[in-house]
Amino acid sequence: MTVLSTEDEGKFLMDIRGEQIGIVTEVDAIEQVAFVDPEPNLTNAWIQSLGFGEAGEDDIKVPADNVETVTDSELRVDADLSSE
Repeated sequence: MTVLSTEDEGKFLMDIRGEQIGIVTEVDAIEQVAFVDPEPNLTNAWIQSLGFGEAGEDDIKVPADNVETVTDSELRVDADLSSE
C-alpha cells in the first residue's frame, strides 16, 4: 500500500505508460488523497515544486490506493490515462 505525505506535493503524476497527467498541488495525509492539477502553467508548476501551492477547484482527487509507485519526482498510477 502506498502512503502519501506532504513531501509528495510538487511531484508529477504519471500513468502506467509514462504520460504526464499533471502535478500534485496538495496532499491530504489523513485522508490519503493527492490533489492533481491536470493543466498547470509554468508558474504554477514552479510554485508547486517548491511546496507552496494548494489544491484548486479543478484539481483531480487521486486516492493513495490508485498510486502504484512513488519516487523522488513522481507518483505513478497503475492505469493508462492517456487520451489516445
